[in-house]
Amino acid sequence: MSSVDIRSAKRPEPDQVLVDIADYVINRTIDSEEAYKTAHYCLLDSTACAMLAMKFPECVKLLGPVVPGATLENGSRVLGTPYELDPVKGAFDNGALIRWLDFNDTWLAAEWGHPSDNLGAILAVADYISRQREDQGKEPLTVHDVLTAMIKAHEIQGILALENSFNRVGLDHVLLVRVASTAVVTHMLGGTREEIINAVSNAWIDGGALRTYRHAPNTGSRKSWAAGDACRRAVQLALIALTGEMGYPSALSAKGWGFYDVLFKGKEFSFPRGYDSYVMENVLFKISFPAEFHAQTAVEAAMKLHPEVKDRLDEIEKIKIETQEAGVRIIDKTGTLDNPADRDHCIQYMVAVPLVHGRLTAADYEDEVACDPRIDALREKMEVVENPKFTEEYFDPDKRYIGNAIQIFFKDGSSTDRIEINYPIGHRLRREEGIPVLLKKFEDAIASHLSAKKVRKILELTKDQAEFAQRPITEFMELVTL
Repeated sequence: MSSVDIRSAKRPEPDQVLVDIADYVINRTIDSEEAYKTAHYCLLDSTACAMLAMKFPECVKLLGPVVPGATLENGSRVLGTPYELDPVKGAFDNGALIRWLDFNDTWLAAEWGHPSDNLGAILAVADYISRQREDQGKEPLTVHDVLTAMIKAHEIQGILALENSFNRVGLDHVLLVRVASTAVVTHMLGGTREEIINAVSNAWIDGGALRTYRHAPNTGSRKSWAAGDACRRAVQLALIALTGEMGYPSALSAKGWGFYDVLFKGKEFSFPRGYDSYVMENVLFKISFPAEFHAQTAVEAAMKLHPEVKDRLDEIEKIKIETQEAGVRIIDKTGTLDNPADRDHCIQYMVAVPLVHGRLTAADYEDEVACDPRIDALREKMEVVENPKFTEEYFDPDKRYIGNAIQIFFKDGSSTDRIEINYPIGHRLRREEGIPVLLKKFEDAIASHLSAKKVRKILELTKDQAEFAQRPITEFMELVTL
């Protein structure tokens, strides 16, 4: 830790990290057609995740006003529900719904995370602002405005994650959701450059949630609402900054008391590139399986092996899983798995289910499926090892692969082929293959929760990207709520 300098009370200039974020949010014009196209699909995909989450009581119980009956006329609507809330609680609810099933988009680098988590805050604020404007006879925000905010939030979170590993110091990636969402929603609410810097400084001063709830032996459902909590705090910090409340210019660099010295082992952040639209263009969609992303290609490989092994499960002697270093560190898990949050972060479980059943759905993490003795029997036969090539290609900025390989060995000495998959269907290199699957996920999800009349209207509204982008965001929110 750096020595504490207590000699001068002179306030320094703001840390360059704070300045760069504020200047990007205010001044950068996004001109990437690919980024907007991807953001469009991200909005649909995130909405699908929220609709699917409505089937799970453990998620639904967290939704609605903190105090029963405390609704807000023309407030922020919550996806898939009839609630109209203040934008702080609205951000929590939307964020929790989008994240609950571990089925929304992903960014993998030195730090990993889910940039569409920020949409919880963005949608809540956009709907709130727009409804207030419409009530005053003014123009609401458009879908294009929301997509721009999404691109910028994705970029801030993703660029901060490229070479800065918060997980290695025990901090959860949702702190980057808080920082990115704070910057973007402060701007959406009309904040000045100084107010954005002030708000973001407070987001860093909040520190970070511990990763305790993501790892054995404490894995639990907080990991499904932690992003909603980050969205909630972001909106609250933005609103506080707009009152003129002061910020803290050396929130990161203050000797002894700043983020670097207290929480990042004295290291400053590293930035291999500036802010543009790189992250949205390269984001990874979870399309086929609601599974922790380091295991996505492992699940796909297991699905390929299912027909060959489904009738020979008792004959299996060993299952070898090769993965990246991050996969070994995060989701290689033995022993009893006590709850769905435990299971969807266990690569052995995520491989065993498709080997047995030829599928992996959100329901497969529930107790009714987990009690099948064949799953734990297969887990006990699995060996998880790092493949250095997978790790190298994971960090390569031109590849960003998430490779896994599986081979199954039988007691009679025979074996399956080694099935290696380098990047999942949600990868940028498989967009052409993946988008039709994403759209099917979206249509099935909204049809599972909304009326047939609303589903028809939503599909009609969203089918033409250019036209949809010019529509008021309130029109979309009206259709995707009850």
